[in-house]
Amino acid sequence: MTPPHQPTQQLAWDDSVLPFQLDHADIRGRVARLDGVLDGILKQHDYPAQVEALVAEMALLTALIGQTMKLRWKLSLQVQSKGPVRMIATDYYGPDEDGRSARIRAYASYDADRLTDGAPIDQVGEGYFAIMIDQGEGMTPYQGITPLTGDSLASCAEAYFAQSEQLPTRFSLSFGQSSGPNEAEHWRAGGVMLQHMPKASPFAASGEGNGDVLSASDLVNGDEEENWNRVNMLLNTVEDLELIGPSVPPTDLLLRLFHEEQPRVFDAQAVRFGCTCSEDRVRQSLSIYSAKDIEKMTIDDGRVTADCQFCGAHYDMDPASVGFEAETDGA
Repeated sequence: MTPPHQPTQQLAWDDSVLPFQLDHADIRGRVARLDGVLDGILKQHDYPAQVEALVAEMALLTALIGQTMKLRWKLSLQVQSKGPVRMIATDYYGPDEDGRSARIRAYASYDADRLTDGAPIDQVGEGYFAIMIDQGEGMTPYQGITPLTGDSLASCAEAYFAQSEQLPTRFSLSFGQSSGPNEAEHWRAGGVMLQHMPKASPFAASGEGNGDVLSASDLVNGDEEENWNRVNMLLNTVEDLELIGPSVPPTDLLLRLFHEEQPRVFDAQAVRFGCTCSEDRVRQSLSIYSAKDIEKMTIDDGRVTADCQFCGAHYDMDPASVGFEAETDGA
């Protein structure tokens, strides 16, 4: 790779999501490149390699899906499993205002003694994939859930959109450790998301069938199926270096893959690592507890502490200053 101090397209496109539309196929999509975002997420923890890979994949999915969020909306992705990796949670915060960056954070919970030498996805057992959208105060949060399926988290996300939203969706992702001259090894990721927006198929709408999890192919027919299959065949030709390398801008990638589909691009969305934790939020979460409850949470040195699972921030408070019976002049 080109050293980061040299002016390259890498600087322009890293940590961004570029939305596009294929007019001939009636398909929309996004191209994402993550670099510093993953560094911000993963450096907070000392995850084993398999867990790092799962968190990197989940963060990339979150960036691709989250780009559609409106200002100040929050998207959360979550995997709950009975495997060694019990949970992976990510949050995407829409920009506070136009032109600002979106923020992503992520963490995983796992049993180190149950991890195997298998592939990252092998560390995830039976469970579910969930998407939650919080539109803000006064609005009812939306949540959709589908069983974990397939050989990757991307497959789980595709199944979610087919099953819960009746939206044919495809992800092509690449992620891993990257290094170059004068550059420390670090995680880097890139991917493409395609999504067709048809009416739900009669099969999906009627609720009939054998109970199997739907796939994108169940939701398209006729010309839509032909368009969907053609565009997916084109996406199958993408190479890992085109997805994550600094030498191919996303706009050039789209022209290489889909030039006959007349791709149109829209404004790119910048993303960065960002956590919303604060001492005020911790105090608010503890405000439902009595002084007696707070006493049970107090550690040996007489303090109440809390650690953010996303960013590792540590909060240390006087127990007399938290809970609904808190002293108003407490430290």
